[in-house]
Amino acid sequence: MLKDKIQQIALQAQKPARYVGGEYGSVIKDKSKIDVRFAFCFPDTYDVGMSHLGMKILYGLKNARENFWCERVFAPEKDFEKLMRENGIPLYALESMDPIKDFDFIGFTLQYELCYTTVLNMLDLAGLPVRAKDRHGLYPIVVAGGPCVCNPEPLVDFIDIFILGEGEEVNLELMDLYNEMKKKGASKEEFLIAASKIGGIYVPSFYDVEYNDDKTVKAITPKNGAPQKVTKRVIKDFDSVYYPENFVIPFTDIVHDRAVVEVLRGCIRGCRFCQAGYIYRPFREKSVDTIAKETKALCDNTGYEEVSLSSLSTSDHTKINEMLNTLADYTDKEQISLALPSLRIDNFSEELLEKIQKVRKTGLTFAAEAGTQRLRDVINKNITEDEILSTCKTAFEGGYNSVKLYFMLGLPTETLEDIEGIAVLTQKIVDLFYEINKGKKGKTVNISISTATFVPKPHTPFEFEPQATEEEIKERQKHLLDCISTRKIKCSYHNQNVSLLEAVLARGDRKLCDVIYEAWRLGCNLDSWDEHFNFELWQKAFERCGVNPEFYANRKRSFDEIMPWEHIDYMISKEFLIRENKKARLAITTRNCKEGCSGCGIKKECGGVYCG
Repeated sequence: MLKDKIQQIALQAQKPARYVGGEYGSVIKDKSKIDVRFAFCFPDTYDVGMSHLGMKILYGLKNARENFWCERVFAPEKDFEKLMRENGIPLYALESMDPIKDFDFIGFTLQYELCYTTVLNMLDLAGLPVRAKDRHGLYPIVVAGGPCVCNPEPLVDFIDIFILGEGEEVNLELMDLYNEMKKKGASKEEFLIAASKIGGIYVPSFYDVEYNDDKTVKAITPKNGAPQKVTKRVIKDFDSVYYPENFVIPFTDIVHDRAVVEVLRGCIRGCRFCQAGYIYRPFREKSVDTIAKETKALCDNTGYEEVSLSSLSTSDHTKINEMLNTLADYTDKEQISLALPSLRIDNFSEELLEKIQKVRKTGLTFAAEAGTQRLRDVINKNITEDEILSTCKTAFEGGYNSVKLYFMLGLPTETLEDIEGIAVLTQKIVDLFYEINKGKKGKTVNISISTATFVPKPHTPFEFEPQATEEEIKERQKHLLDCISTRKIKCSYHNQNVSLLEAVLARGDRKLCDVIYEAWRLGCNLDSWDEHFNFELWQKAFERCGVNPEFYANRKRSFDEIMPWEHIDYMISKEFLIRENKKARLAITTRNCKEGCSGCGIKKECGGVYCG
């Protein structure tokens, strides 16, 4: 039996608990009573995938149906993959230990661009052809969802179906359709044609793409009755949507090992660089009663002693204080810690500080993004220097002596003066700490600056902008270091080659399918891990395929260019993105959704709290 072979080799792996299943909360079903089996694949290691909230939600949702069975699959680390290949063990699901090539669906969640070669590796490890055209039967149908499918084009050769937007409703609709057509003996082509009629379902093989002589997209033409544009799915009633009462509890440490309750979706802010802030619109929030009920159920059922309130900006919940007070009645009594990630600088308060002090004892993290007010206005960050200093003052007076600040380098219109502004601002924070702690012996402060290279993303006002070149980024990194005059400020950078590849894959077209395939064939896998990332292999893949990465990353795009994702509708109008881009060039800000609708394209009927 496959299970016996797995158990025999698991102890040879670095972390055997990743590969044996059997965790508390995992769902085991009788295969003879199952109509549709779904292998939910996270194209990264167990430690990362088991921390992902979306996987937990869809795992519980599908398994709530008696005739559906959803099982978990993670990418093996390279040590265990070697053992699998040497012993003839195909990629399997943790619940049943069955090979996933025999499942009805193999589904991937695409959370970041650097997972693309891992998707191919997992398909190959499963014993399947990696290209969709070489998989002929009705099953397995390979599907993909998640934020990266807002531009799925670099992966269209490998995926049968992309699921756009929020998955709670459309996943069940797709599986119900499959079950119906499977019983009728339908072909893969017949199923794909029927599936393309479901809102939010994109079948890439039903679209032909033509290119201009300059390699830009000339036209995207649907066929087989597919829609001209595929529109994302949106959950309208956030209070009644499914949410799990239980999580699978891992045997080993994972990145975020705690209960998680989603308190809102979307973001009111409109930061022009932030893809999540646009593709997750409209802004919707759960009621305090729903949040409290879900928190209690999860903690009671899992035994977790920490719960995190998940969102893009938790402190933007309209009833944040009422929520925290209500939760405290339960968490304080049960000695459960409350974590509030995604806090905003401009609404950080002493009350919020009091709530998070039990968890965050080592330091606080805030995203300032830019060092000068002009550049913060360009990116529509809508925070002032006074608000940044006031937030740090609140933290320092509350006993904190460590603050981490996130900034980006290479933002549109950025100058060396803006880079110097990062050093000036952080020096003011250092001075503020010592002013507050004047006369107190032994008090010292640590300010960490983390700088990432700006990556232009689809469906944002900056989708037209070029990424700064490697030479430009190195110049700015050096200038920043030259401007820092104290050891109290530590500075770190992201890998520039990683940022370049992210930009290429984020804004790429179908020509990148061959590049990704070649990079995987050369050995690229688990690229989001520093120890596995090999940019030289990617460069070789680009060269062999005759593709210039600078064409995708470092080229400014005109407003009238047809984007590779032009047929993918995330409900943000291109006219709005162009307006926002022009305002950015003039350093003019746009109000947030709470202050008034700015006409982004999202409709009121989508359930948005502030949609006009």
